[in-house]
Amino acid sequence: MIVAIVAGLVALIATALIAARAAKAEAIRKASTAIDEARVQAAAEVKAAELEAAAVQKQLETAARAEVLDAIARADEALGAEEGRVQLREDALQEKRAEVASLEDALDQREAQLSQIQREVQSRHDRARGVDQDVGRKRNAVRGELEKRAGIAASELIKQMTTEWVQDAKARAAAQIRLAEQNTSDPQHDRDARRIMEIAAARCSMHFLTERNLSTLRVGPEIVAVLLDDNAAIHGALEKVAGVQLQINDDKDVVRLDGLDGVGREVVRRALARMIKKPETIDAARKAPDEWAAKAREHLEQEIRSLGKKAFQALGIQKAHPEIVELVGALNFRTSYTQNQWLHAVEASFLAGMMAAELGLDEKLARRATLMHDIGKALTHKIEGSHAVIGADIARRLGESELVANAIGSHHADEPPNSVYAYLVAASDAMSGARPGARREQAEGFSTKLEDLERIGMQRRGVSHAHAVHGGRELRVYVREREVDDLTVVEMSTEIANQIAEEMTFPGQIKVTVIRAFEAASTAN
Repeated sequence: MIVAIVAGLVALIATALIAARAAKAEAIRKASTAIDEARVQAAAEVKAAELEAAAVQKQLETAARAEVLDAIARADEALGAEEGRVQLREDALQEKRAEVASLEDALDQREAQLSQIQREVQSRHDRARGVDQDVGRKRNAVRGELEKRAGIAASELIKQMTTEWVQDAKARAAAQIRLAEQNTSDPQHDRDARRIMEIAAARCSMHFLTERNLSTLRVGPEIVAVLLDDNAAIHGALEKVAGVQLQINDDKDVVRLDGLDGVGREVVRRALARMIKKPETIDAARKAPDEWAAKAREHLEQEIRSLGKKAFQALGIQKAHPEIVELVGALNFRTSYTQNQWLHAVEASFLAGMMAAELGLDEKLARRATLMHDIGKALTHKIEGSHAVIGADIARRLGESELVANAIGSHHADEPPNSVYAYLVAASDAMSGARPGARREQAEGFSTKLEDLERIGMQRRGVSHAHAVHGGRELRVYVREREVDDLTVVEMSTEIANQIAEEMTFPGQIKVTVIRAFEAASTAN
C-alpha cells in the first residue's frame, strides 16, 4: 500500500518536472524571440537617431557658418570706420606738427631778436654806467669846488637848511593855531556852527518817546510758584543764562531783576511774559529748565544781530566786525535817562552825517564813527571803566580806523581828539541827548546825586571846595597846596572814587579829579 502511494508520488513528481521543463523551454524560446525583435528595433532606432543627429549637426554648422560670416562683415565695417578715424587723426596730427614747426621757427626768430636786444641793452647799460661814473666824478669835483668857495660842507649846509625849514614850519603852525584860537572867539564862527547844527536838527525827524526798562515785574503768585517749583530749577536756570538775580518779594507775586545787564533783564522779562501769555510753555520749562532758558537767550541774540545789521543798513554804511554789529544791536536794551541807546546812536549818526555833508566832509565816515560811539555801554556791566575808552579799545582791536576809534574814545574827553570827526561825534551825541523829550530825569534825584558827590569830595582834609560837573559824570576836588602834597593827591583821588562806588548807585562811571594848584599873587604899584 505504501509502495503504491510512493510510486504514485514519484510518477506525479516526474510528470511535473517534465511539464516544468517544457514550460521553461517555451519561455526561453519566447524570450529569445523577444530579444531578437528588440535588437532589430534598437538597431532601427539607432539608425534613425544617427540620421537625425547628422541633420541637426549639418543645420548647426550652417547657422554657425552664417553667424561667422555676419560677424566678419560687421568687424570689417567697424575696422573700416576705425581706419577712417585713425586717418583723420593722423591728418590732424600732421597739421599740428606743421603748426609746431612753424611756431618753433617763430620762436627761434624771437630768441634771435631777444639776444640782439639783450646785447644792445647790455651795451647801453655799459655806456650808461660809464656816463654815471663820469657824472659822479664831475659832481664830486663840482661839489668840492662849491664847498671850497662857500667855505661849508654840503652835509652841514643840508643840516642848517633842514633846521630852518623845521623852524619855519613850526612858526607857520603856531601862526595857524593862534589864528584858529582867535577865530574861535569870532561870533561869525559861532553863528556858522549854530546854523549847521540847526540845519541838521531840522532835517532829522525822530520820535520823542522815552522808554523805561522795568526791573520790577508783577507776574502773580502762579508764575512765582512755577519759578520756585522743583527746588527753584527754573529760577536758577534763568539767573544762570541771563546773568541777573531774580529777587522774590515776601508776598510771592513780584519778581525784581537785580543786575546791570540790559540784555539779561530782557531775557527774563520775555521768558516770564511768555509763561503768562502761553501757559503751555510752563511744561517745557519744567522738563528742561536749562535748555528752555538757553533757547530764550538764543532768540534774543538773533534779534540783537538783526538790529545791528538794520542800523548799518539804515545809515547806508558798510558793516563792521560781527562783534561790533552785535554790540550795536545790544544798545536797544540799554537806556540812558530813559533814552533808548540804539535809537540814540542812529539819530546821532544821521545828525553827524548831515553836519559832515554841510562841511564838505566824508558823510559815511561821520555816520560810522557816531554809530559806534556808545558800543562800550553794552559792556559796562562786564568791564570797568569809561564806556568811551572801552568802545575805542574794541574798535581798534577789531580793525576799525584810528579816526573812528579816536572819535569814539574822545567824545567824553577821555582822550584828546585827533580829527574833526571826533568833534562831530561829540556834537551829535550832545544834540541827540539834549533835544526836548529825549531824556527824562527827576530834578530831585539829579540834585541829590550832585549833592552827594560834592559831600563826599568835601570830607577830606585840605579840600577847599568840590564841584560836580558834566551832569554828574565828573567830580573836581580842589585842595590847598600847603596842606596836601602830590602823593596825598593821588591817594585822595583813589579813596574818593572808592567811596563813591560804595555809597552811590549810578550808570557808567564817575571821574574823580583832584587838583592841587600853586597860586602866587603880587601887586604892582
